[in-house]
Amino acid sequence: MITCDVLVIGSGIAGLSFALEAAERGEVLLVTKRRRHDSNTNWAQGGIAAVLAEGDTFESHVDDTLVAGAGLNHKAAVELCVREGPERIRMLQEIGTRFDKAQVSAHADESSPSLDLHLEGGHSARRIVHAGDMTGREVERALVDAVAASPRIRVLEEHMAIDLITLAKYGGPEVCAGAYVLDVEQGKVETVLARATVLATGGAGKVYLYTSNPDVATGDGVAMAFRAGAAVANMEFYQFHPTCLFNPQAKSFLISEALRGEGAILRRLDGTPFMSEFDPRKELAPRDIVARAIDHEMKRSGAEHVLLDITHRDHHFVKEHFPGIFAECLRYGIDITREPIPVVPAAHYLCGGIATDLEGRTSIPGLWAIGECAHTGLHGANRLASNSLLEGLVFAHRAAVALKDIDAKKPFPEIPDWDVGEAVPSDEAVVITQNWDELRRLMWNYVGIVRSDKRLRRAARRIALLQEEIAEYYWKYFVTRDLLELRNIATVAQLIVECASARRESRGLHFTIDHLETDPKMARDMVVKRGVPAHLSGR
Repeated sequence: MITCDVLVIGSGIAGLSFALEAAERGEVLLVTKRRRHDSNTNWAQGGIAAVLAEGDTFESHVDDTLVAGAGLNHKAAVELCVREGPERIRMLQEIGTRFDKAQVSAHADESSPSLDLHLEGGHSARRIVHAGDMTGREVERALVDAVAASPRIRVLEEHMAIDLITLAKYGGPEVCAGAYVLDVEQGKVETVLARATVLATGGAGKVYLYTSNPDVATGDGVAMAFRAGAAVANMEFYQFHPTCLFNPQAKSFLISEALRGEGAILRRLDGTPFMSEFDPRKELAPRDIVARAIDHEMKRSGAEHVLLDITHRDHHFVKEHFPGIFAECLRYGIDITREPIPVVPAAHYLCGGIATDLEGRTSIPGLWAIGECAHTGLHGANRLASNSLLEGLVFAHRAAVALKDIDAKKPFPEIPDWDVGEAVPSDEAVVITQNWDELRRLMWNYVGIVRSDKRLRRAARRIALLQEEIAEYYWKYFVTRDLLELRNIATVAQLIVECASARRESRGLHFTIDHLETDPKMARDMVVKRGVPAHLSGR
């Protein structure tokens, strides 16, 4: 048995930045199912939205976020996130994050150059702080280094949380007391008890066949919280990034929205641009509009992809501003300074998640959620570009501040160790790969960018059957990381379909051909709990 003041599950921007602050108040144990740098954060390209430029305003950033969110944002969450953003950027700089600086003229003060700021779709001003076109990698590096230097943070890599421990399960109150955690390399399950448990497990892009997310994004936190009885909200709003590199060998490589911010044009295969036919903002329209436009063009023409063209910009500019994208595309024989990039939409970001308050508390005492796995109300029905890393930073900070009330002297409860029962080693792992592939494909085909009532009913029936097979396998054999991830994406798929089926309108990222209009009466969160069907909140 392992005990700690604070258990953090996940090692992205939210989990790492939270751990740094929480370590000032107690002993922190951070568990991550692969290596500590394996997270969605490490793959983030564009940057972090923050009001830093002269002439930009908090009000403008708030308004842009509300417009993208299609009437479902929690305004209080938006305002505090926007206003606290600049201070979080300064925190990252203080721990050594190297953001790109603006070029200075010969007469400017070169001792303190300002940050270079990108423009992205949906934003009315340049406010995207970045490190080249691989911002997440630089942020993750700085945070990992800072966590490694802290004597009060212990990191367990190759450890995957299986389920949360709640005292209600053992006859006590509904309080989270930690988690059962699989030591992947040893194949044993450890009991971890904590005075506060923080889920920072990131997104769930692997629930779809095509995704910009890394393999770790299997919705673990959302699934565990739901099984424990926590409220989950707005799972129908999954953001599909419009532009992922189309190449069989280029697994999950995202083409940053910043290219469109710098003038890249979306074209059909014959070279004609098409975004003006869908929105007056053209390539700078919010992501849901751009993704649906590309999806429409692909289905209309039968093409496997469209083209993203930045060849009209100076080649030195392209190489300097997008070195990572230039190098990665060149690996596959595409010189983006001379030829357009073949792109397709891909599942990118979960706008719903575990319902929390403005300090990250969930509906279960002792359990917190931050980052992409949480639903704070910031994003509404569609996330504004580069607000995701911002959200992770701001709410990690707020949760860490709120944890000052933890009683470090309170004794830990008596909890039984993990019981393997009559489980045995598996001799048919093919069941996992078969169900994994089938689940992701049916989610792509039936619960993707454009939905219908019939497709959702089909998806619900098949997911239920798959969950029966997964449950039978789960109880019969020893748990493995692959099995746990399959179990979790099946739960996430169930939640997405349930919420989507209950929202009988089109709004933001949820677009259904059977309910094309937006219904003002449905401008509320869709909430679901274990044993309680999806329903509109009272907000």
